[in-house]
Parts: sequence; C-alpha cells; structure tokens
Amino acid sequence: MKILVVCGAGASSTFVAHRVRQAAQQRSRDVIVVAGTPGMVASELGAGDVVLVGPHLGLALSDVEHDAAARGAFAVLLPEDIFGDRDGSRALALADAAATTERTP
Repeated sequence: MKILVVCGAGASSTFVAHRVRQAAQQRSRDVIVVAGTPGMVASELGAGDVVLVGPHLGLALSDVEHDAAARGAFAVLLPEDIFGDRDGSRALALADAAATTERTP
C-alpha cells in the first residue's frame, strides 16, 4: 500500500508520514509513506492508494477526494488530535480502513 499524507505546506505531513512509516515497520508491513501537499494528489502519478489529509484542510477535502478518486485512491480527513498519535498507529489504522473501503463508481 502507498500512503500520501498531505498538509498545507508539507511540514506537518512529514511528521505524520514518518510516524506511520515507523508503525508499519514495527508491524513488518510493506508500506510506502510519502508526505506532500494537496496538489500532489492531482499531479503525481500513483500518488497513493490512500491519501491522509491534515485536519486543517477540511475545507479542501472535497477537492482532494475528487482528485484521489480519479486515481483510484481514497482520501481520509485526519482527526484534529492526530498529531498526538506519537507512534503512528492510529493514522496507519485509518489508512488501513480506507484501503479496504469499497469504492462506488
């Protein structure tokens, strides 16, 4: 699974991505986690199977969801307290749940 974590400028997403990567490694999971900005969802080839969206980007969620869906990915708005997820396990669980969500055409 490939996960793209996005925020406004890419700074806070870097912290979340690092923690999710560590959580996956601790579980011996083959997961690629990349940090970036919302624009990457539309412009990057294969940006991710799941896009984790920073909580401060709630107003942009519909645009990110649209761009993600066009690539066969699913976008999830992270909860406000996600930065307290020090080991990345909650964010990884949200990505896992999104990856198993059935897509509607």
